[in-house]
This record gives sequence, C-alpha cells and structure tokens, in this order.
Amino acid sequence: MKSNRSLIRRASLVAATASAALVLAACGGSDEGHDMGSMKSESPSSATTSAQAGAHNKADTAFAQEMIPHHRQAVEMADLAPTRASSTEVKDLATKIKGAQDPEIETMSGWLTAWGEKVPEEMPGMDHSADMPGMMSAQDMEKLEKASGAAFDTMFLEMMVRHHEGAVAMATTEKTEGEYPPAKKLADEIIKGQTAEIEQMNKLLGKD
Repeated sequence: MKSNRSLIRRASLVAATASAALVLAACGGSDEGHDMGSMKSESPSSATTSAQAGAHNKADTAFAQEMIPHHRQAVEMADLAPTRASSTEVKDLATKIKGAQDPEIETMSGWLTAWGEKVPEEMPGMDHSADMPGMMSAQDMEKLEKASGAAFDTMFLEMMVRHHEGAVAMATTEKTEGEYPPAKKLADEIIKGQTAEIEQMNKLLGKD
C-alpha cells in the first residue's frame, strides 16, 4: 500500500510540475509576442515621416520647386568657369557655388518627394528668366558660354550677382511665408551665404 501511495504521489508531482512549466511557457510566449508587437507599434519612422510631410504649406512647395531650377542654372554657370575664366578668384568662387548648391538641390528634391509634390525636371537651355527673379535668359547663357578670359570673368560676376540677388529675394519670401522649419532654415542660410558672395563679387568687379 505504501509503495502504491508513493507512486501516486510521485506521479502527481510530475504532473503538477509539467503543468506549471506549460503555464510559464504560455505566459512567456504571450509576453514575448506582446513585446514584439510593442516594438513594432512604437517604431517612430512612419509617424515622423507623416508628421514631416504634413508640416509644410504652399510657400514651402513653391520655394523648393523654384529654387531647384534656380540653383541648377547657377551650377551650370559655375561649370563653365574652370575652362573659361582667367581669374583664380572667379574659378574658386565658382567651385564654392557649385559645392554649396548641388547638395541643396538634393535636399529640396528630397522634401518634394516626401511631400508627394513634383520635382522639377532637368531641362538644360530652357529659359526660366520670366519665372523667377535673377534667372538668366537663354541668350544670356549663350553669351556666357561663348566668352572667355577677362570678358568671361566680368560677365560671370555681373550675371551671378543678379542671380544671387534673385535667390535672396526668393529665400526672404520663404522665411516670411513658409512653414516647414528645415526650408526656413535653408532660406536663412541662402540669404547669409549668397549675400556674402554678392559682396565678394562686387569687390572683384571694383564696385566696392
């Protein structure tokens, strides 16, 4: 009898232990699933993207869509300097302009893509002079492409001063009317950077 009772007790203990293990495993699996679900739901990327995409207005869109072709023309002008300019100062300035504005084009294109807005197509030679302040006409660009030496230096500086003045005007409008903080910050950087370059170019032209 004692032997039978001992066996029964042992069997009961084994069964109880197995049941407890199953309960713990089930709880652990539930917690793990909950944790994984929490990790997925707490991912900030989608929420942040949607918030950024919505934090802009028409002025921000217009700023990016107009400044992109404006910058592209400045880069096109700067690309002529290494083989056309005679002045080291003009060549260095052109390199600086290209180095600053190429990344800004990429940044603004990224904003427009995130906002679901159209990114302006690259259309070399297209006359945008009537669309944005400071833009050169197709005839202006043809004259610059044909110039060389000291004549190119003077023409480049005079055209780029007007071009920069137009960009500063556009950036000033963005600072006043825009809503998207990164766009307003870029506008401020354009105003400061290009105003300084205008002063530098006027000095090279002997106007200051």
